[in-house]
Amino acid sequence: MRSWQSTLPLFIGLIVSALATSVRADDAEPRRPNILFAIADDWGWPHAGAYGDPVVQTPTFDRLARDGVLFEHAYVSSPSCTPSRGAILTGQYHWRLKGAANLWSVFPDAFRTYPHILEEAGYDTGVTGKGWGPGRTESPNRPLVGRRVKNFREFLASHPEDKPFCFWLGSSDPHRPYKAGTGVGRGMDLDAIRLPACFPDSDVVRSDVADYYFEVERFDRLVGDAVKALEEIGELDNTLILMTGDHGMPFPRCKSNVYDSGTRVPLAACWPNRVPAGRVVTDFVSLTDLAPTFFEIAGVPIPEDVTGRSLLPILTSEQSGRIDPARDHVLVGKERHVPSQEAPDMGGYPFRAIRTDRFLFVRNFEPQRWPNGTPNHTKAAIPGTWYGDTDNGPTKTYMINNRDKDETHRRLYELSFGKRPAIELYDLSSDPDQLVNVADHPEFAETRRQLNQRLTDELRETGDPRIIGGGESFDEYPYLGGGPKHPDLQRNRPQRRRQQNQQRQNQRQPK
Repeated sequence: MRSWQSTLPLFIGLIVSALATSVRADDAEPRRPNILFAIADDWGWPHAGAYGDPVVQTPTFDRLARDGVLFEHAYVSSPSCTPSRGAILTGQYHWRLKGAANLWSVFPDAFRTYPHILEEAGYDTGVTGKGWGPGRTESPNRPLVGRRVKNFREFLASHPEDKPFCFWLGSSDPHRPYKAGTGVGRGMDLDAIRLPACFPDSDVVRSDVADYYFEVERFDRLVGDAVKALEEIGELDNTLILMTGDHGMPFPRCKSNVYDSGTRVPLAACWPNRVPAGRVVTDFVSLTDLAPTFFEIAGVPIPEDVTGRSLLPILTSEQSGRIDPARDHVLVGKERHVPSQEAPDMGGYPFRAIRTDRFLFVRNFEPQRWPNGTPNHTKAAIPGTWYGDTDNGPTKTYMINNRDKDETHRRLYELSFGKRPAIELYDLSSDPDQLVNVADHPEFAETRRQLNQRLTDELRETGDPRIIGGGESFDEYPYLGGGPKHPDLQRNRPQRRRQQNQQRQNQRQPK
């Protein structure tokens, strides 16, 4: 038997080895989290099961909300695809992005995006589906979102295991056009649909909403497959997943409009390693807050030009309700969506707004213009453009064709397509659907003054050209796209093409 003196060196060696291993484990840097950002095209609040919608089925979104955080007050910077996505990518309000504040625009080289910055910090970045746009980059083919792949599983198959990843999972759902009858064919109960108060109640409208729901459900399945892929490779717990839309549904008084139906979006976040589950947060958040959130969790300094604020304190809190008292409002706005005013006016319909718990205050900078495009397609700046800021679809056509049916149809038509005053104010305590403008009511005079001042001050602080000067430049930036054409022109398109082809052929004939 060995004496204790002879075994002492062995014990000391074991202790030293254990301590060294412990120190190495403590000193080792924790793995940086992955980021999966899933964004739909034209998906608005509150169209998800987690928000109580009785018809649309969104099991993936509901799961993320249940296993993480559900945001009640998430808003886009602008209710238009290109500026909304540009604001997300840069973490800045869209009015700071020059021409990229408009739809179908040019993204300036001067602005960096969070995928660029994270890639420089060692992240593997990728994108599938719709990323930034529509539009083009100042430097041709500049990748704003990451390397493009066919789908998320292909990205994971080629992803270096020694790097964290940041992936943009885009979709064209539920953007129009829809295949008519898909919602009914899926078995949706049209009578159970909760129509937005700005829509007339009609089977045509209800079926149109059901078709929109059909595509929301398809997007939900897309994200569900991505979550399953993360589970299969054991990366779910170390991945922050956020699921949202770029603005409201593509219907009248929704997309391209200042109201909640245009600017408020679903948002759920799940990160099993860090985010306490089962919470509902009422803080006002902007999707410009996502980029600084990604920077913070990745350990990357937040660039000075970012206007958003990191959501990490909210995500990691164990509380529900209002977590940060300072998050009691949000700013939204819009510049040019489609230049559908009467020629030669190529301008958009610029507005800015501040949304609080009780009020929505709006400043329309060009109230003489049509807020959703001119009804006179023969005089439109882009020939044939018909109410160009509202996507073509059955609900739009029904509301326009039946505007003189009765007083209700006329009122709803005017709310969607009629001209608006310079100032709008909505009291959500009595008007949650934001249909009754009380800006001129004497009892709200002080509220109007205070909100106007608060909005103006914050716009000035963020360098908004509409406040500090130079706002007219937004109308002068080039427009690269088209717009909703008058239905008669759409129906006659094949005939026009035949006529044009015949004219070309005649011109080629020898005389």
